[in-house]
Amino acid sequence: MERLVTILCVGVGSFVGGILRYLVSLWTQSRGWTSFPWATLIVNVVGCFLIMLIMTVATAITMRSNLRLFLTTGIMGGLTTYSTFDYETTKFFFDDRAPFMAFANIGATLVACFIAGLLGLALARVVAPE
Repeated sequence: MERLVTILCVGVGSFVGGILRYLVSLWTQSRGWTSFPWATLIVNVVGCFLIMLIMTVATAITMRSNLRLFLTTGIMGGLTTYSTFDYETTKFFFDDRAPFMAFANIGATLVACFIAGLLGLALARVVAPE
């Protein structure tokens, strides 16, 4: 039962985060900000700020696990997964004092995601040629 409650906390948080991401997208579109991916930039920057704030506070006050998961894995995960990447990279650099691991994470993520995107593009062109 405890596992189910945890899953529901993450799921409800993801629901909220996804809605927030969509609302930011509508907001930027309503302002005519369409020549640059402003919504993505906004949610990524806000998500990075918030996950660092939440995780730092969670550690300082011993936040309940389900609340932390609701806010981070749930809401921040629904809003942006970049926030988790930022948190983990920053943790490597400052908390673990492992700058090599931080930069390795940055490099591996950028290269692997770019290659994965290219592979997805190539597969899509095979499956659904124009």
